[in-house]
Amino acid sequence: MRRLLALALLAPFVIGFLSPGAALEPPTADPVFHFTDPEITESSGLVARDGLVVTVNDSGDGNRVFTVDPATGATVGVTRWPGDATDIEALAPAGDPGSGEVWVGDIGDNTASRDHVEVARVPVGRGERMVDAPTYRLVYPDGPHDAETLLADPATGRLYVVAKEFIGRLYAAPEHLDPDGPNLLSAVDEVLGIATDGSFTPDGAHLVLRNYGQAAVYTWPDLGRVAQVDLPEQPQGEGLAISETGEVLVSSEGAGAEVLRVELPLDQPSASPGPDQETDDGSGRAPVEVERSLWPWALGGVAGLVIVVVLLRSLRPR
Repeated sequence: MRRLLALALLAPFVIGFLSPGAALEPPTADPVFHFTDPEITESSGLVARDGLVVTVNDSGDGNRVFTVDPATGATVGVTRWPGDATDIEALAPAGDPGSGEVWVGDIGDNTASRDHVEVARVPVGRGERMVDAPTYRLVYPDGPHDAETLLADPATGRLYVVAKEFIGRLYAAPEHLDPDGPNLLSAVDEVLGIATDGSFTPDGAHLVLRNYGQAAVYTWPDLGRVAQVDLPEQPQGEGLAISETGEVLVSSEGAGAEVLRVELPLDQPSASPGPDQETDDGSGRAPVEVERSLWPWALGGVAGLVIVVVLLRSLRPR
């Protein structure tokens, strides 16, 4: 009962954090194509590069990546590599545009029980291929987490993972991955909750994360949230990609799912510490300041109070 009371008291903070301000109006959705391959049934990760789109099915599929021509929606290439996948959930670009490679994130962990997760660097493009993909083990510093978002900084190539939790957390991989591992992740900051995918903008000035219904735009590397946008309705929207030209695509699970083009506010300037601001960790990244509306906290407070009252009444002797 004490644990229930503690959880109830956390309600306003959880609700308030997950609703950091009024979202902007949903952007206009422009359908680009739909997946025609019957093998693509649960598109989770998404990458747009070199005029092609790359995707993976999530949990339950094997080590394979699909390359799709957005002009037709048809699969034009499949890459496979040895090994058994546990729960592939995410993709991120690897190297500069034209490199023909992606990072594949076997980072799903619904039961939070894996002692490590894995990423593999995989060549993609037109044609069928079987490859030996370099694979790296990643370990969280604070125990297992479920995750569906893998990010690669276009300026440095450094990888980041976002834990899929009510209060999301961004973790950084080491600058140089050790193939013999394990590679210890480090916690960076709190970000959008229940994130299912994300991407850096091509210039590396912004980071975009999405969950099932919204996208959040952050400046990088200071991680100041500059916009929160309701995304167009999708059956189970999970994927997000930003092409090298800045085009934002979002995808959904489901056979024959559409991929939509959306406009997001990506032209916000990157914040920098003011003369009286202190950085939080010596990295030059300013503390995150997010403007929050009051109604989520009020709603959370009322919900928490109601739960506490009900629980206390149930404890009264009868």
